[in-house]
Amino acid sequence: MTLALHGIAVSRGIAVSRALVWDTAMRDIPRNRIDKKSVRFEKKRFDNAIKRVADELVEIRSQIAADSPAEFDAFLNLHSLILADPILSEEPKNLIQTKLINAEWALIEQMEVLLEQFSAIEDDYFRERNSDVRQVVERVLKSLRGHATALPLPPEGENEDPWLIVAHDISPADMVQLKGRRVGAFVTEMGGATSHTAIVARSLGIPAVVGVPRALEFVHNGDLVVVDGKVGAVFLDPATMVVEEYQRKQAILALSRQRLKRLITTEARTQCGRRVELLANIELPEDVKGVVDAGADGVGLFRSEFLFMNRKEWPSEDEQYEAYRKVIKAMKGKPVTVRTLDLGADKTLQFDGANSSAPPVSSTSALGLRSIRFSLSEPAIFLTQIRALLRAAKHGPVKILLPMLTNIRETKQALAYIDMAREQLLERRFQANQAVPIGGMIEVPAAALSLPHFLSYLDYVSIGTNDLIQYTLAVDRVDHQVAHLYDPLHPAVLRLVYEVISSAEKAGVPVSVCGEMAGDIRLTRLLLGMGLTQYSMHPSQLLDVKELLLKTDFEATQKLVKKVTRTFDIDKIDALMRQLHED
Repeated sequence: MTLALHGIAVSRGIAVSRALVWDTAMRDIPRNRIDKKSVRFEKKRFDNAIKRVADELVEIRSQIAADSPAEFDAFLNLHSLILADPILSEEPKNLIQTKLINAEWALIEQMEVLLEQFSAIEDDYFRERNSDVRQVVERVLKSLRGHATALPLPPEGENEDPWLIVAHDISPADMVQLKGRRVGAFVTEMGGATSHTAIVARSLGIPAVVGVPRALEFVHNGDLVVVDGKVGAVFLDPATMVVEEYQRKQAILALSRQRLKRLITTEARTQCGRRVELLANIELPEDVKGVVDAGADGVGLFRSEFLFMNRKEWPSEDEQYEAYRKVIKAMKGKPVTVRTLDLGADKTLQFDGANSSAPPVSSTSALGLRSIRFSLSEPAIFLTQIRALLRAAKHGPVKILLPMLTNIRETKQALAYIDMAREQLLERRFQANQAVPIGGMIEVPAAALSLPHFLSYLDYVSIGTNDLIQYTLAVDRVDHQVAHLYDPLHPAVLRLVYEVISSAEKAGVPVSVCGEMAGDIRLTRLLLGMGLTQYSMHPSQLLDVKELLLKTDFEATQKLVKKVTRTFDIDKIDALMRQLHED
């Protein structure tokens, strides 16, 4: 009998493959008391395990192929930094000596300390990095217990059948070892929309479903499994009818993807000729190749905080300038929107050196010092970034995007610092573009509800739907216990998004959407009917959205969407959404 498991759909596609199960070392961790005579031996055993894992990570990084996604190196570097953190590499030895416990037990205790620090960070991406801590600890545990840290791998070669990886979680180091292997899909018990598995699966175009409860309990090596990355479903022991149906869908999808490539140079227009700009989101300069290959109209969101990650000091002005310049030149005249540092101030993310005195995170960091608040509290860091951006803007069109604005006072303060950066460059006689448009992220209900006041100060706005939904619904979307309540179709969310788009349109101020909603083809027509003409998404999602827009009747869509925005009846919204997708 077919058993269906459900999780979070993070990378679209279909796979019908045999399962390769990667078990976790977190099960049955030995917790033993030791005598004083064993302390020295236990410490030595721990040091050796740390060294072996450090050497392994260096070796794995050296194996990264030139054509691998840029995320691989960034994630592995992060793992090396986590491993070197004294909380994991030194404190367990103190626990071994003072509590007289074995190395595994001491390591797990310190892991929990580090996890608490990561969990205090509001930003989804950084909060989900607690999975990195677990993955690093898992490698050390395997080394301590004499287990091989290398996992069983799918076969190499185009003629081999792809395998489906089922795991508790998948680390970047494991991902690198999958390069060149035949992987059909990823299924994990952990993870969310911003986990490694999600990010890398999207960049590789591999179907993935994460957050699948008890997947390791139900799936065994060699089991035939069907994965539907569009709806987040995993079918175990599928009936012949189910397998045949999904193989048919798989073949259709493969043909569709080939056909989509013909749209790369086609402008995105609705059937009535309404022009829509499709832009792409990036994290690192190396990601710009995917943007160009997808035929995007520009970079709609460059998450600049990735330039600040995985390092021991703040990037200099010249270093930031070079990173921005590289992206701008690659886009060859197409616009590049750079979001200023969107980072929480948790101490685990502070850097060594001159800037290590960053203010401590507040006790309620979920609503605390992050994004523009952090930048305004650290003007030297903010001014450095703005100067680098203004200098880079001489190479092509650049827009500066201020994250998480909540009131006019901080908006004015940020604009004043930008003016100060302009003056500093003039004093230093640097060539720079002084007329860079300044926009704001609308991702807090307070900003959405008071938008007309913001429009007097900003050249454009961008709706960050991920945070806007979280703040509106009081739902942490990476908390598996409440993730099902994270609903972009909640009437209150739809009302806020619609009001922002219509208010900006009336004021003649450009507006875009750069959150997950922009790349979700289930919501493409909804946003279009609200009046949106600028979408920014992961490059891999762009052609699917373009194809749908080319087949869309704008006027008919607009009429249906007006009905959606006028009702608070969830059943009516569902029915109208179904009508929206009836061609």
